[in-house]
Amino acid sequence: MKDSGQEIKLLKGNEAIALAAIRCGCDGYFGYPITPQSEILETLAVEKPWETTGMVVLQAESEVASINMIYGGGASGKRVMTSSSSPGVALMQEGITYMAGAEIPGLIVNVQRGGPGLGTIQPSQGDYYQATRGGGNGDYNVIVLAPSSVQEMADFVDLAFELAFKYRTPAMILSDGVVGQVMEKVVLPQQKPRRTEEEVRKECPWATTGHTSDRDINVITSLELRPEAMEKHNLHLQEKYAKIRATEVRYEEQETADAEYLIVAFGSAARIAQKAISDLRKQGIKVGLLRPITLWPFPTERIKSLSAQVKGILTFEINAGQMIDDVRLAVNGLVPVTHFGKMGGIVPTPDELIETLRKDFKI
Repeated sequence: MKDSGQEIKLLKGNEAIALAAIRCGCDGYFGYPITPQSEILETLAVEKPWETTGMVVLQAESEVASINMIYGGGASGKRVMTSSSSPGVALMQEGITYMAGAEIPGLIVNVQRGGPGLGTIQPSQGDYYQATRGGGNGDYNVIVLAPSSVQEMADFVDLAFELAFKYRTPAMILSDGVVGQVMEKVVLPQQKPRRTEEEVRKECPWATTGHTSDRDINVITSLELRPEAMEKHNLHLQEKYAKIRATEVRYEEQETADAEYLIVAFGSAARIAQKAISDLRKQGIKVGLLRPITLWPFPTERIKSLSAQVKGILTFEINAGQMIDDVRLAVNGLVPVTHFGKMGGIVPTPDELIETLRKDFKI
């Protein structure tokens, strides 16, 4: 279906990511199948973008190989991406910290499933720590976007690439099995032309070419054996992260103007919270929602501001309680902060959330 020149389709979240990647000018996808994100690779295989846009699509031999292919493609200034689910992304952590250290842009998509270990193929949000704290070694951060709809799955592909190249850092779309598998109407982005080699060199003067030329050869590496030089590089990275924290925080609010209680939830949990808040409002209980869109950088200042208004905050996550640490740091003891969530791939209901809010704050 066409609407004002835009293409509208009914898609799964995973399918939306694949089609958006083609349309936003992605140069290459390197991945490995794992439930519940395998449709990303499968959709790309069906679409055959190598015949239309020149996009490379390759099923690698493992998740470790995938992330290292992203390292190489990103180092040459290309828009490259991979996708996996929780245990697969755990295998990629070495490559992600190498990319952060070498300041290589790239996109990693994580459609979360229950853990720890191989766990279950059902939805979870148990990778919050892994994504926002950095699962690899050293002092680094990854920009983390958390979609709560199929439309955002599509929209965040281009945004993630934009931020990754703006700051020369890996970016992650942290989804989950609910948003990856649910079907919704999506407005797909317009097709972008693929960048020429001249445009890539102009936009990414730092990129390596892999061969000798009439200009200096750029060496892309995270290795530095001199302690003073390594500290200088780390200070540079920390300055960059401070700039990202100051300028790239994204969040959405609902019913917060007069809220007496606040729910903080991201991804599919925020969708459940919306229903719970609607039901509570009908009962005369003034509850609002703060949905972080960037999990890193986290909307610390806005939550701090809202904590001066409300009587209590409930963090709602499909895990044992991970984002609650960031909320408590923001609130700094001003109001009570509690947590509700399920584990093992169980998705809570709005009624369970309502019951917990009533119990925790004696409403």
